[in-house]
Amino acid sequence: MIEAVGLTKRYGAKTAVYNLSFQVRPGTVTGFLGPNGSGKSTTMRMILGLDAPTSGRATIAGRPFRSLPNAPRQVGALLDAKAVHGGRSARQHLLSLAQVSGIPARRVDEVLGVVGLQDVAGRRSKGFSLGMGQRLGIAAALLGDPQVLLFDEPVNGLDPEGILWVRNLMKQLASEGRTVFVSSHLMSEMALTAEHLIVIGRGQLMADMSVKDFISANSADFARVRTPDTEPEQREKLTAAIGEAGGQTAPEPDGALRVTGLPLPRISELAHQADVRLWELSPHQASLEEAYMQLTQGVVDYRSTADARAGLQEAPAGYAPQGYAGGPGFPPGQPGVPGQVPAGVPGQGQPNPYAQQAPAPGPGYPPPAQGHPYGGPEQYGAPHPYGQQPAAPMPPAAPAAPADLPTPHHEDAR
Repeated sequence: MIEAVGLTKRYGAKTAVYNLSFQVRPGTVTGFLGPNGSGKSTTMRMILGLDAPTSGRATIAGRPFRSLPNAPRQVGALLDAKAVHGGRSARQHLLSLAQVSGIPARRVDEVLGVVGLQDVAGRRSKGFSLGMGQRLGIAAALLGDPQVLLFDEPVNGLDPEGILWVRNLMKQLASEGRTVFVSSHLMSEMALTAEHLIVIGRGQLMADMSVKDFISANSADFARVRTPDTEPEQREKLTAAIGEAGGQTAPEPDGALRVTGLPLPRISELAHQADVRLWELSPHQASLEEAYMQLTQGVVDYRSTADARAGLQEAPAGYAPQGYAGGPGFPPGQPGVPGQVPAGVPGQGQPNPYAQQAPAPGPGYPPPAQGHPYGGPEQYGAPHPYGQQPAAPMPPAAPAAPADLPTPHHEDAR
């Protein structure tokens, strides 16, 4: 299990992470979400002992990462897929990690097969595409067969087939009782992969709950209703009837009505009573992306001037995400009072979700399982659990990368 308690990181006057508390439990895929600059990478680096927290603590299995015996055998991580010597081949890179950690050399070929790089294992990594580099980073994370795994944007650069493979791999690892902590900007993919979510904004915890509860708490299902486009009076009659029945309506960009507060049968009944013809009456279930955008709209640091046309506005004065009360320093721009910010509670989020704007992440950093592995010479008595083509629901082996790459294709460099 991964645990953060009161985790805070400051760089001079800038606060990257503030009073962050959460737990990542084994047996489930936990998604780690937040806008750019929200402190996700900084948090992962503190968990892995690459950055020292200003205050608070982060532990793995109850111990700081640096005090874990045989750390690469307990923790695997992918933080920066580019943290590989370009002159080394994929096999040489993994062999060097295995040698330092006392891992049998046969494990290298096993994980190369798992990630689909067995046919290009002898090629220098500097010629790898972005997707191939991601596969090599995942192989390094799996090398020690660890019980705790952290992945920062693992599907970056992968083609659709590779994304599906990563999704199934994450689920399979969690089903074996491992702790799997994954950050991603792909909401649609996270909705299919994660069961639990931790969401941060400007360094503070905004949500710590299941995916289902997160969507329910931060969005609402609605019905799409369309009347004949050539008969605007029909639309007006229905809008009035819905309002009198306690429902709410809002126009959609394509001319339909978004109706909330009433079930579909009731809307149909109202239309019949008002003698309104319907061209469309369909349910719309809120998505993870919609819920995420609703929660984080006030903590996005980089916003396009076109966002207003997309309905993404700056948070109004005094805005607070659902479930969070205002407090010192809230909303952003108001001065805080030291000592008056309540401590976070795992699973319940934190008040005052806007810390001082975080700086951009620091220079590139090698993940601990890749850059500085260490550990004892334990021997493996069984093949890697992903070395063979599994039966459903276990994920199939990843497709092999092409050996010669004659033209850009799938994950090849663009």
